[in-house]
Amino acid sequence: MPNLTLIHDLLRNACAATPDAQALAHKAETLSYQALWAAVEGTAAGYLGLGLEPGERIGVWLPKRTETVAALFGAAAAGGVFVPLNPLLKPAQVAYILRDCNVRFLVTAPDRAALLAQELVHCPDLRRLVLVDADAAALAGLPHLPVPAVPWSELADLGQGAPAPAPARRIDADIAAILYTSGSTGAPKGVVLSHRNLIAGALSVAEYLENSATDRILAVMPFSFDYGLSQLNTAFSVGAQAVLMDYLLPNDVIKAVTRYGITGLAAVPPLWIQLAKLPWPDAARETLRYITNTGGAMPPPVTRVLRDQLPKTKVFLMYGLTEAFRSTYLPPDQIDARPDSMGRAIPNAEILVVREDGSPCAPGEPGELVHRGALVSLGYWNDRERTHERFRPAPGQPAGLPNPELAVWSGDQVRRDAEGFLYFISRKDEMIKTSGYRVSPTEVEEVIYASGLVAEVAAVGVAHPTLGQAIVALAKPAAGDGQDLEPRLLEYCKRELPNFMVPHRVLVETSLPRNPNGKIDRKLLATRLQDLFTEAASPRAFLSNPPPGQVLVG
Repeated sequence: MPNLTLIHDLLRNACAATPDAQALAHKAETLSYQALWAAVEGTAAGYLGLGLEPGERIGVWLPKRTETVAALFGAAAAGGVFVPLNPLLKPAQVAYILRDCNVRFLVTAPDRAALLAQELVHCPDLRRLVLVDADAAALAGLPHLPVPAVPWSELADLGQGAPAPAPARRIDADIAAILYTSGSTGAPKGVVLSHRNLIAGALSVAEYLENSATDRILAVMPFSFDYGLSQLNTAFSVGAQAVLMDYLLPNDVIKAVTRYGITGLAAVPPLWIQLAKLPWPDAARETLRYITNTGGAMPPPVTRVLRDQLPKTKVFLMYGLTEAFRSTYLPPDQIDARPDSMGRAIPNAEILVVREDGSPCAPGEPGELVHRGALVSLGYWNDRERTHERFRPAPGQPAGLPNPELAVWSGDQVRRDAEGFLYFISRKDEMIKTSGYRVSPTEVEEVIYASGLVAEVAAVGVAHPTLGQAIVALAKPAAGDGQDLEPRLLEYCKRELPNFMVPHRVLVETSLPRNPNGKIDRKLLATRLQDLFTEAASPRAFLSNPPPGQVLVG
């Protein structure tokens, strides 16, 4: 049986088994498994030629394209750790991540490097930029860069004479990737994933989705998003084809399903809501074998419309944590009986519902969801305190076990029915889940304070039928009555924040309530605003008349 220890073994094995099968498609370009594996090996050799040491981090700040995939898997094949950076992030946010995990090499494009130039002086660990679509003229036209740059086309040449990548240097317990997600204290946190985590996730999802080499999976989510990256891994684990896409309009997604004969499609609920409104051609209905959700619960009315639109397509509803990727799924044959359920544990995972003392909850009793198994990540990079808060010993282990297994304590309140199906109740923390992203209210507030326009501000998540939650900023003006505060603040936020973090509304307040500890009471504010987005914007109404400017992952 082929070795399957490290994440790039997925590609190596597929190349050995079906070298001529199509691995990637991007616009008019396609790569076979043989061609993709050759690109990965060349990239790995280039990293080694630049002096990469085992375990060092390589950042990749690019949209989805074939070079992005080669850069990520090449890092793993060279014994490094890849850090996918969301293409929507602003330069200051990228620089924070580069510093936080001591990135050595950054793979990006010339226009992005130009935007980042002033921030790179604050990234002392960064040794080299690798720029796609760059030649001598492009490099000469860039502003001064405090870090040397090399064109992507010359990367493989740097590997001449370097030792070939040796997977034996790394084992499945070693770090393979770091995915950054918003943290409750404001600064993004890096979820550390081992090779074992990534492989276990790919095999688990491929099992219940029944993926095979005949599948063509449309990748519309960024690789910095756990499910976006996993779609690549799942496709490669069965020798299927991944089709890369950065879409502009929802209808572009449907056109891609038709053009490429897509069999599998995953999206966040806001995109599904828009796709449900559009007509699906017969060609798409014939090929699309399954659809899935991520980044939030799918509104039942949208699920019903999609099932009517796509009668031959299976719908898999899912729930997951970045710290453990997927946790539960609802099989298609259970949707009619329990449309609001999160389902049951995915293969090779156990999902527990426990009280505060770790004892199991009775059926119907609310408790905290705890995930244990091979998908549990290694914690948060460079953050021991938050790691210890979320990663704790799994409940129910023998008292004599000297090194107890760690599980992810999600902070989510759920209940389990008598048949073992789970139902979401609420979140413990103050994180905002909008358009499939987890957003830190503190991070939004810090940017708003930096504008100089407010004396006080609180960012809260308010239930929204199409976004999951909408970000609302309640602000006390720094001066004046604040009549023009909302447009000025929104304009500033659009410059300084990626679009999914820009507040949906800014409400002017004369004062903000405090809790007994003297802190602004976000929970009270969110409760007061619970009816801000009314039935007029419900999923059912949205299908007939969607509001403009919806923010989508992708």
